[in-house]
Amino acid sequence: MSNLLTEDFEPSSAAAWKQKIQFELNGEDYKTLLTSTNEGITIKPFYHSDNFEKLEIPVPIEDFKICQYIIITAEEEANKIVIESIKQGAKSLKFIVKKSFNIDVVFANILDKKIDFQFEFSFFSPVFIAELAEKLKNETVYFNIDIIGNLAKSGNWFKSLNEDFKNLETIFKPNTSTCYLSVRADIYQNSGANVVQQVAYAIAHANEYLTKFGGNVADKIQFNFAIGSNYFFEIAKIRAFRYLFNLILQEYNTNVQPKVFAQPSLRNKTILGAHINKLRATTECMSAILGGVNTVSSHPFKLKENNLNPLILLKESGAQNIATDSYYIETITKQIAEKALEIFKDIEKSGGLLNQLKEGTIQRKIKENAQKEQHQFNTGNLVLLGANKHPNEYGTLKDLHINPFLKGKSYKTLIVPISPKRLAEKLEQKRLENEA
Repeated sequence: MSNLLTEDFEPSSAAAWKQKIQFELNGEDYKTLLTSTNEGITIKPFYHSDNFEKLEIPVPIEDFKICQYIIITAEEEANKIVIESIKQGAKSLKFIVKKSFNIDVVFANILDKKIDFQFEFSFFSPVFIAELAEKLKNETVYFNIDIIGNLAKSGNWFKSLNEDFKNLETIFKPNTSTCYLSVRADIYQNSGANVVQQVAYAIAHANEYLTKFGGNVADKIQFNFAIGSNYFFEIAKIRAFRYLFNLILQEYNTNVQPKVFAQPSLRNKTILGAHINKLRATTECMSAILGGVNTVSSHPFKLKENNLNPLILLKESGAQNIATDSYYIETITKQIAEKALEIFKDIEKSGGLLNQLKEGTIQRKIKENAQKEQHQFNTGNLVLLGANKHPNEYGTLKDLHINPFLKGKSYKTLIVPISPKRLAEKLEQKRLENEA
């Protein structure tokens, strides 16, 4: 950062700055300006080169890509949306797939255009995935199969532990550039895990696959993160993850640049705040970009209106990874990495992520932090504009065609599922009751 300084200003030490601050505080203790976060990270009023330590973090060489979500309901309609998205400049497309579809119809006239094809499946069919792989064998493809993520989110395997892992083995083709696996770290964020927990669980999650398949599978994994509204912490979160994943891979005698996909968090979105949701999604996407993700997209959640069109970012932001050498971001990154590594080591000592999911430890830790955040929201210490501060007085929830608070049918699970939950839900439920 020395290039930002000029010879017009004499350099000052950290001690001199601290002394000046205490003088301006009329003798009050400097510690009154320190802030402690839910992660146990202390934020200082200033950061200085005197106590600055930089981590060597591998960052992507290529520019980030903007991804457009496409929910496949009717094949011909999906194909039209794909063609239009490509015309608008999309370089990555993510298909939300709830059942098998006519592959030839969906991908008609859209191949060989240097587009990344991403998938998010609600089912796991090795036969269907093999057909897709054959159709897209000359394309860049991310199948995002995450059997552990499905267990964490739903409480069950697709079939069983042994059968799911066996099915994974049948679809692997090591000599292709296709990414078959995914680590759905967004599950943890959307359910209330703090940034340190998210990084630790993402690494432990990936380590289950590395332990099973070996270090060679590292370049077949795409990591999916949800990005919250704590702007600088979210930048640091992605950087800390990249640092730790590189550290873990050394144990497997391999070195891979992790592929990271990011989208805005669901947790802080509101039903009546469509415009504020767009603003939050914009800053969250910027955090992801500055943190060094490979692909970024707005999420497909439709609370009332469509959210931010991610292509706007491509046209207007011109964003680059400028977080390197920022004293504040680098310091937070180091603290997140250190604390996440401690959690990761504890998880591994207790038998790994799968074992802690079975015992309910991961679920309990996330719930504890989620309850802490919920209390902060309820008391106004955690502010969501349009919800618990300056609420939208003009919208009405009773105009919604579907009650967003209806719960699905209960079913038997092997473990307690990790369920996403928005902070504003109870507040919105109360408002709906008052409108009735």
